[in-house]
Amino acid sequence: QVQVVESGGGLVQPGGSLTLSCKASGTSSTFVSMGWYRQGPGQERDLVAGIAHQGLTNLKPSVQGRFIIAANNAKNTVFLQMNSLNPEDTAVYLCGFTIAGRNVWGQGTQVTVSS
Repeated sequence: QVQVVESGGGLVQPGGSLTLSCKASGTSSTFVSMGWYRQGPGQERDLVAGIAHQGLTNLKPSVQGRFIIAANNAKNTVFLQMNSLNPEDTAVYLCGFTIAGRNVWGQGTQVTVSS
């Protein structure tokens, strides 16, 4: 059974940085695509960044120039490096893999940007 686990969230001051990781395990398949989403209090889930197996990436305009998404295909692991964080980035960050013919979600990791 495919499992997806996020890590790396926490509390950071405005202007700080965090790197999130998301790993899919329990399969010998390599992911097709993966997306980092976030959901703030009372808000809908929103795509922040995505990456395809071939390396193509896309970023939400508000995080371009601040966030970087990268993958280690061999380990089915995707990273989200977040720089110049501001309070509006506070949310639960979730990752979703398309892998082994399925869409699989992690449980999420909390990111709080506050002084």
